[in-house]
Amino acid sequence: MRRFVIPLVVLLAAGCGQLGRSPEDVAAADARKAAERAGDRVYDARVRPARDMAHRAADLDGVEVMRVTGVSTAGKGVRLVLRTSGTAPDGGWFPTSTVSVRRCFELRFSTTTEWQHYGTRQVSCPAGSPLAFGPWPKTPEIPFERLRKALPRVPKDGKADEARVRAAVASLRLAPAIRREFTTRGGVVGVALTVKPYGSDVFDCVLGRVAPGRTSVWVPPRMQRMAGEGGCSAGNAVDPLPPPH
Repeated sequence: MRRFVIPLVVLLAAGCGQLGRSPEDVAAADARKAAERAGDRVYDARVRPARDMAHRAADLDGVEVMRVTGVSTAGKGVRLVLRTSGTAPDGGWFPTSTVSVRRCFELRFSTTTEWQHYGTRQVSCPAGSPLAFGPWPKTPEIPFERLRKALPRVPKDGKADEARVRAAVASLRLAPAIRREFTTRGGVVGVALTVKPYGSDVFDCVLGRVAPGRTSVWVPPRMQRMAGEGGCSAGNAVDPLPPPH
């Protein structure tokens, strides 16, 4: 008989926790939590265009963007109306099914908004279908292996020639969006191929160093590829920065 006591107590506790709340209310609270979780994932303290914020939200599973207002997260910021769903047991001590609801919530994002403080409030769902977004702009890939094979090799007693390095890079027929930078210092030629992915603060870049006796190609650490760190420069190819700690 004792073995049935604990499950009964658990059921009683669960039932007491829902007293005064209908299954629809519980499901709506679940939908609110889903909207707030979406806000946590969309949140960004940087200045972002309104459409990008909406696009990021629309990429999340179970989230529909019903409306976007504002220009960017600067100033007054951006307001998104997100539609999410929630579920709850249908009530009673021994529920056999669940109740599902869909609700809309307005969240505000700006450069002054703190994480998890979006002023989330339930609103009436706008009429019509959710907003649709195309694919994000594609970032051209920097051909690491092709660059490694194309760059010239120089004998130990020789001297690197920038013109040959430039010709090797030109033979790759890189996408126009990939920036090329060259520099020569002390008989060593450095080359940096750089592209900035859309909406990212971290550059994609590949460095090449052509020196007497050795030609090297590598990708700098992520920290060095961040804006302002100087890791994606031809100078860093000639005289590499020490690895970050």
